Amino acid sequence: MKNILVPVGSSKNAKSHLQYAVDFAEAFNAKLFVVQVYNVYTKAGTLMKVDQVIERESIDFLNNLVAQIDTKDVEVIVKTLKGKFIDTLELACKAASVDLVLVEPRTNSIKDEVYLGKTSGKIIKQMEVPALIVPEGYTFSEPTNMLMAVKSAIIRKNTALDPLKEFKAKFNPSIDLLLVKTPDFKDEDFDVTEDLKSVVNTITTTEQATVFQGLLYHYETHKPDMLCVVRRKRGFFEKKWEKNTILKKDFNSNIPVLVLSGMKD
Repeated sequence: MKNILVPVGSSKNAKSHLQYAVDFAEAFNAKLFVVQVYNVYTKAGTLMKVDQVIERESIDFLNNLVAQIDTKDVEVIVKTLKGKFIDTLELACKAASVDLVLVEPRTNSIKDEVYLGKTSGKIIKQMEVPALIVPEGYTFSEPTNMLMAVKSAIIRKNTALDPLKEFKAKFNPSIDLLLVKTPDFKDEDFDVTEDLKSVVNTITTTEQATVFQGLLYHYETHKPDMLCVVRRKRGFFEKKWEKNTILKKDFNSNIPVLVLSGMKD
C-alpha cells in the first residue's frame, strides 16, 4: 500500500481524521494525498468566475489543517481538485495510483441518526477504489482481530483481496471469515477460494436476512477491532445505497470498516 488518498470536508472531525490518516500512512510507509474537491461557479449577473477564489480558500484551508497535525515522516501532498466530486476523485485515484481511500463517516452532516453522510456515501457507493471508513475521533492502532462478512465468497478480480492481504502482512491480525447465508443464497456462494483461505484464520457460516444482521449476531463472539465488507452492485448495503446517505439504523460501526471491491457483483 503505497498511495493513500484522503478527501477532506468541513466537518469538526477533519483534524482527527487527518491525524489518523497520517498515522495509518506511516505504518505502511505510504504517501498521503490530502484533497478537497470544488466545482466551478459563475457569479450571478457577471462573467467573473469565482472558482479561483474557491481554489485559493480551499488550499489555504488544507494547508492550515495539515499544519495542525503531526505529519511525522509521512510525505503529505495537498491538492485542490476542480470538477464533479466522484468523477474527479476517480481521476485523481487513477493518476496517483491510489491503493486506498480513507473516509470519514460524516464530512458535513450533523444529524446524529446518520452513519454515512451524502458525500461519504457517494464514495462508498460509487467508487471502485477500496476504502476504509474511520469512525469520528478514532485514534489509529494496529488491528489485531478483523471480522470479514460476505454473502458470497466468489472473487471476480485477482486484486480484490490485495488490501486485506496487505493488512495481514503488515499487522498480522486474526481474520475471521463470516459467510452469511441470505434468502438469495446459491450453493457456489460459499465456495471459498484457496486465495481467500490463505488470508483468513477461521470460517464461520450463519443464516441471516442480511450481511449486516450477520455481523450484529456474531459481533460479540468475535469481538473485532476492524470489520471488512465487500462493495457490490447488489449485495452489502444494497438497500442502504439506494440513497447516498446511510442511516445508523441500517448500518453503524464504532470501529473502522474496510470496504473491498472486485468480488462478485
